[in-house]
Amino acid sequence: MSQAATSIRPAAEPGSLRIVPLVGPLGAEVYGLDARQPLSAKQILALKEALRDNHILIFKNQQLDDVQFLRFTSWFCSVFQPHPDFPVLSSGADGKAPDIVKVANTEDGELGSFALPAHTDHQWTPTPSSGSLLYALEVPEEGGETIWTNLALAYSALDEATQREIDGLRLINYNPFVRIRNGGYSGGTFITYRTPDIEPVQGTEHPLVRTHPESGKRLLYLSVHTEVELVGYEPERGQALIARLREHLQNPRFSYTHEWQVGDIVYWDNQATLHARNAFPATQRRRLKRISLAGSRPF
Repeated sequence: MSQAATSIRPAAEPGSLRIVPLVGPLGAEVYGLDARQPLSAKQILALKEALRDNHILIFKNQQLDDVQFLRFTSWFCSVFQPHPDFPVLSSGADGKAPDIVKVANTEDGELGSFALPAHTDHQWTPTPSSGSLLYALEVPEEGGETIWTNLALAYSALDEATQREIDGLRLINYNPFVRIRNGGYSGGTFITYRTPDIEPVQGTEHPLVRTHPESGKRLLYLSVHTEVELVGYEPERGQALIARLREHLQNPRFSYTHEWQVGDIVYWDNQATLHARNAFPATQRRRLKRISLAGSRPF
């Protein structure tokens, strides 16, 4: 893994916390931090600033139990809990989700071994999560990499005419969990005609171009393969626009691919990135744990 310039942030404890931006469109690696140990105010602020500026942070060689993992994430925000009527991955019958989601193709894990298209988590909820931390316990010998996309860079790379066209547009993101449960989801990616089976709870309206709540950057807030609808937009024209934007988002110059190693924790800004996963052999084990953090209504 290659890096660019090194930023050294003083810590209250002996030794230095180093945050090293990657050579690429996003990401930084954090050195000199044991996530089991308490953090100083300066360290926490440095990590928050680094996440704002780099969108993902990579911590190597960590060894945490669940209590330690939850304590580490609590420096950044409280744990995300979905609204009861908006199910998400691992939601129970009561609408609640566990604090730690098992992302694994083993035992009671979620998501199997198939590829996952680039998306932002919980986009169909009123207040999507602000970020997530994913901790690797077992990784396959091949495949299973995670790809993150920089949504601020993707927006800034659009031509001015397209930026003018999409600024101010509102996008409904439909909840795949409700749609599948009710038998209304056919695997489509754009709704051109509103049918009676689409209930209000199945979709939440957010800006297509959102503003990051800390950096103020403009972001193209769009997943590449989800069921959506543009509000007040002629359906066929909207479908073509969304398809064009999704093709733009898949340009490799906006993305970073992480090859997992046991002990890795990656903390990503769910407000500023998409993430995808490559498939891996079902005969190989991939076991990670994810904690998502509370967020706010996009604006």
